[in-house]
Amino acid sequence: MATAADNRRGIVAMLGAMALFCGNDTLVKLATGAYPASQILAVRGLFAVIAATVLAFALGQVGSWRGLRNPMLLLRAFLEAAVAFTFITALAHIPLGNITAILQATPILMTMIAAVVGLETVGWRRWCAVFVGFCGVVLIVKPDMGGFDAWALVALGAAALAATRDLVTRQIRAEVSTGLVTIASAAAVPLVGLALSPTQEWQPIDARATGFLAGAAVLVSLGNYCLIVACRGTDVSLVSSFRYSVVVWAVMLGFLVWGELPDTLAMAGTGLIVAAGVYTIHRERVRMREARAAAAAPQPQAKPVPAAQP
Repeated sequence: MATAADNRRGIVAMLGAMALFCGNDTLVKLATGAYPASQILAVRGLFAVIAATVLAFALGQVGSWRGLRNPMLLLRAFLEAAVAFTFITALAHIPLGNITAILQATPILMTMIAAVVGLETVGWRRWCAVFVGFCGVVLIVKPDMGGFDAWALVALGAAALAATRDLVTRQIRAEVSTGLVTIASAAAVPLVGLALSPTQEWQPIDARATGFLAGAAVLVSLGNYCLIVACRGTDVSLVSSFRYSVVVWAVMLGFLVWGELPDTLAMAGTGLIVAAGVYTIHRERVRMREARAAAAAPQPQAKPVPAAQP
């Protein structure tokens, strides 16, 4: 079982990852008018590989390059590419609000997978906190039920792949550096963009859009690093609940960049997300306090067996 310090580190890293990913999404959105999705993945992915490599060397987190042969690292890179592919495929056919709501099922799926395969013990209180957070997301994005069709299953597949990816991250051996995992994951995404290129017409290089994507690459590389930190050596079903904070960041950036003000339902949803996160932290403290009390309690002494009478 992860310690309280491990889980605090994971929660802080997850909150940072969601903020960085939201900044990445904002810059990518500013570039969508110039490039199709596959070109965005390829261009941003190329910058992301450079940024991830520089970050890993700067933090001294490269380690042995032989770690690239680690099966779990390769599996995670494959899952990273699969998440990008399924997300882009679904996004082309269903509204953004719908896919945003579906992808917020990732914490629920992760908690479910972790409980089913026996990686973690998940109580009913944590299940309730995850569900409340998801309800908050639905209030914010207000998905159109008419837009849910077969492509919604593809988006749900992206959420399931993301949950599996983060659980696999936890299984990567400690001697494989976080920086190396970040580099491998970054390298997988531009390959998806190149694979999708025959399906879309690429545009001439636009300096402004390319600048946005270069900035997005730095943010997504830092975000991936934080996400990997959040999933290694922690209770991932607990830490994953804080993915919902991405919606709070999205509301804030939507106001700062585009002047979009959330309505009453969105504000209520934000409140539910924050409340679920605060309660999850509270329950984690209670759980760890109970675990320490149980460990410190004196163990009952075995009664001596009376000697047999002659």
